[in-house]
This record gives sequence, C-alpha cells and structure tokens, in this order.
Amino acid sequence: MNEEETVRLIEATLDKIRPFLQRDGGDVDYIGFRDGIVYVTMVGACQGCSFAQEDISAGVEIILMEEVPGVIAVKSDDIPEDIMADYLNRKVNQAQ
Repeated sequence: MNEEETVRLIEATLDKIRPFLQRDGGDVDYIGFRDGIVYVTMVGACQGCSFAQEDISAGVEIILMEEVPGVIAVKSDDIPEDIMADYLNRKVNQAQ
C-alpha cells in the first residue's frame, strides 16, 4: 500500500470514529502521517478536555492500528513543523 492509499484509509477510518466524538460535541482533525505515526488534533468539546489524550490512545489509536496497515502510533503533540504547515495550508484552502 502506498502512502496516498494509506492516507485515504486513515481518513476513512477517522470518518467512522467521528460520530462517537461528535455525539459529545467534539471531533478529531487529521493533521498528517509519517513513519507510521498519525498526527491528529482534537477539536470542539474535545479540545482541552482532560480525557482527550485518553480518547486518542484508548480509542483513536487502537482503531487506526487495527484498520490501517503500517500505523504504529497516534500523536497529538510533537507534530513536525512541515506536517503542521501542510495541515494549516489545507485548512486555508478549504476555507476559500
């Protein structure tokens, strides 16, 4: 599976998870993928929630590791600058 296919599968899997987070007023945004690590950020009610990191490790990470070959971890911190810059550019382009 090439990186483009992996990213599509990551995004499709996150779409399956979203309804559970949205039910409580939160959501998860895909930031990027590199070296087996999926970078995400929690948004909405999940942003700043004391359970956000637990939701990532106990839910999002487990599901992504099961559903997407090559995913070894999910992180919401220590995001490489170039991955964050690409994410911010995508957000700006979506808003236009």
